[in-house]
Amino acid sequence: MAHSLSAKKRVRQNTRKRTLNRSRKSQVKTQIKHLEATIDEGKATEAQEQFRLLTKKLDKVASTSTMHKKTAARKKSRLAKKINALKAKAKA
Repeated sequence: MAHSLSAKKRVRQNTRKRTLNRSRKSQVKTQIKHLEATIDEGKATEAQEQFRLLTKKLDKVASTSTMHKKTAARKKSRLAKKINALKAKAKA
């Protein structure tokens, strides 16, 4: 248990940050699940729009200390690869 005032304040700050980070990560994960479901259904145009919104959200989350920039880039890259495969499949 924290005894000094600064330690108590740090506990309060950590609690606030943890809840904020958890909610941000949860929102990203939810959007990724929706996007992957759309890709599985084969809806290329809808997936492209969802990917645009997800990219925006990932960039915002990566700009804070919630997620590392390279983690966000890796997620975007892997999802873009899936969308491009879907588009190629739809064309053929």
